[in-house]
Amino acid sequence: MGNVVIFDHPLIQHKISILRNVHTGNKQFRELIEEISSLMGYEALRDLPLEEVEITTPITTCKTKMLSGKKLAIVPILRAGLGMVNGIHALVPAAKVGHIGLYRDPDTHEPHEYYCKLPDRIGERQIFVLDPMLATGGSAVAAVDFIKQHGGKDIKFLCIICAPQGLEALRKAHPDVDIYCGCMDQGLNEHAYIVPGLGDAGDRIFGTK
Repeated sequence: MGNVVIFDHPLIQHKISILRNVHTGNKQFRELIEEISSLMGYEALRDLPLEEVEITTPITTCKTKMLSGKKLAIVPILRAGLGMVNGIHALVPAAKVGHIGLYRDPDTHEPHEYYCKLPDRIGERQIFVLDPMLATGGSAVAAVDFIKQHGGKDIKFLCIICAPQGLEALRKAHPDVDIYCGCMDQGLNEHAYIVPGLGDAGDRIFGTK
């Protein structure tokens, strides 16, 4: 069973509170998404393997630790997931970035794929799937389905806000996936939006509404 981490770090909680505010503008919203993603990524990357190397300092030579070259892939779910990419990429600049495009049917709320492009040798990589909102779980489950169909195995899912229904759906469909959530909210309304949530993350990131 994959681990579930619900963050209680004060910085993350503080930034999510500003993120929720209806008066927070698009520019600040984008910056906060990136900052929160970076703080979450710090923990999600905790198990990266290290190797001992020898380097020369201005004083002497020494043996020290560096990343052992584990291949990483960052895969945002379009389009809102794009807002989280820079926060993770800044921590691991060598990571490759793929994209999965999904849209939600307004009547059934079911996800439909319209784009999927993943880095090569995806089965050898540790994969970080990004989406600010985990609502019904449909998009997250579908995205992980697509990645596994392409050979991905070592998968972590990062979201900023989740609903209990979405978390349960993702855990049930993919019990091997580690899940990292900035905050768990009360649930979903009749339109399958997270309550209290923060509205449509994609619209607020890109200023499209």
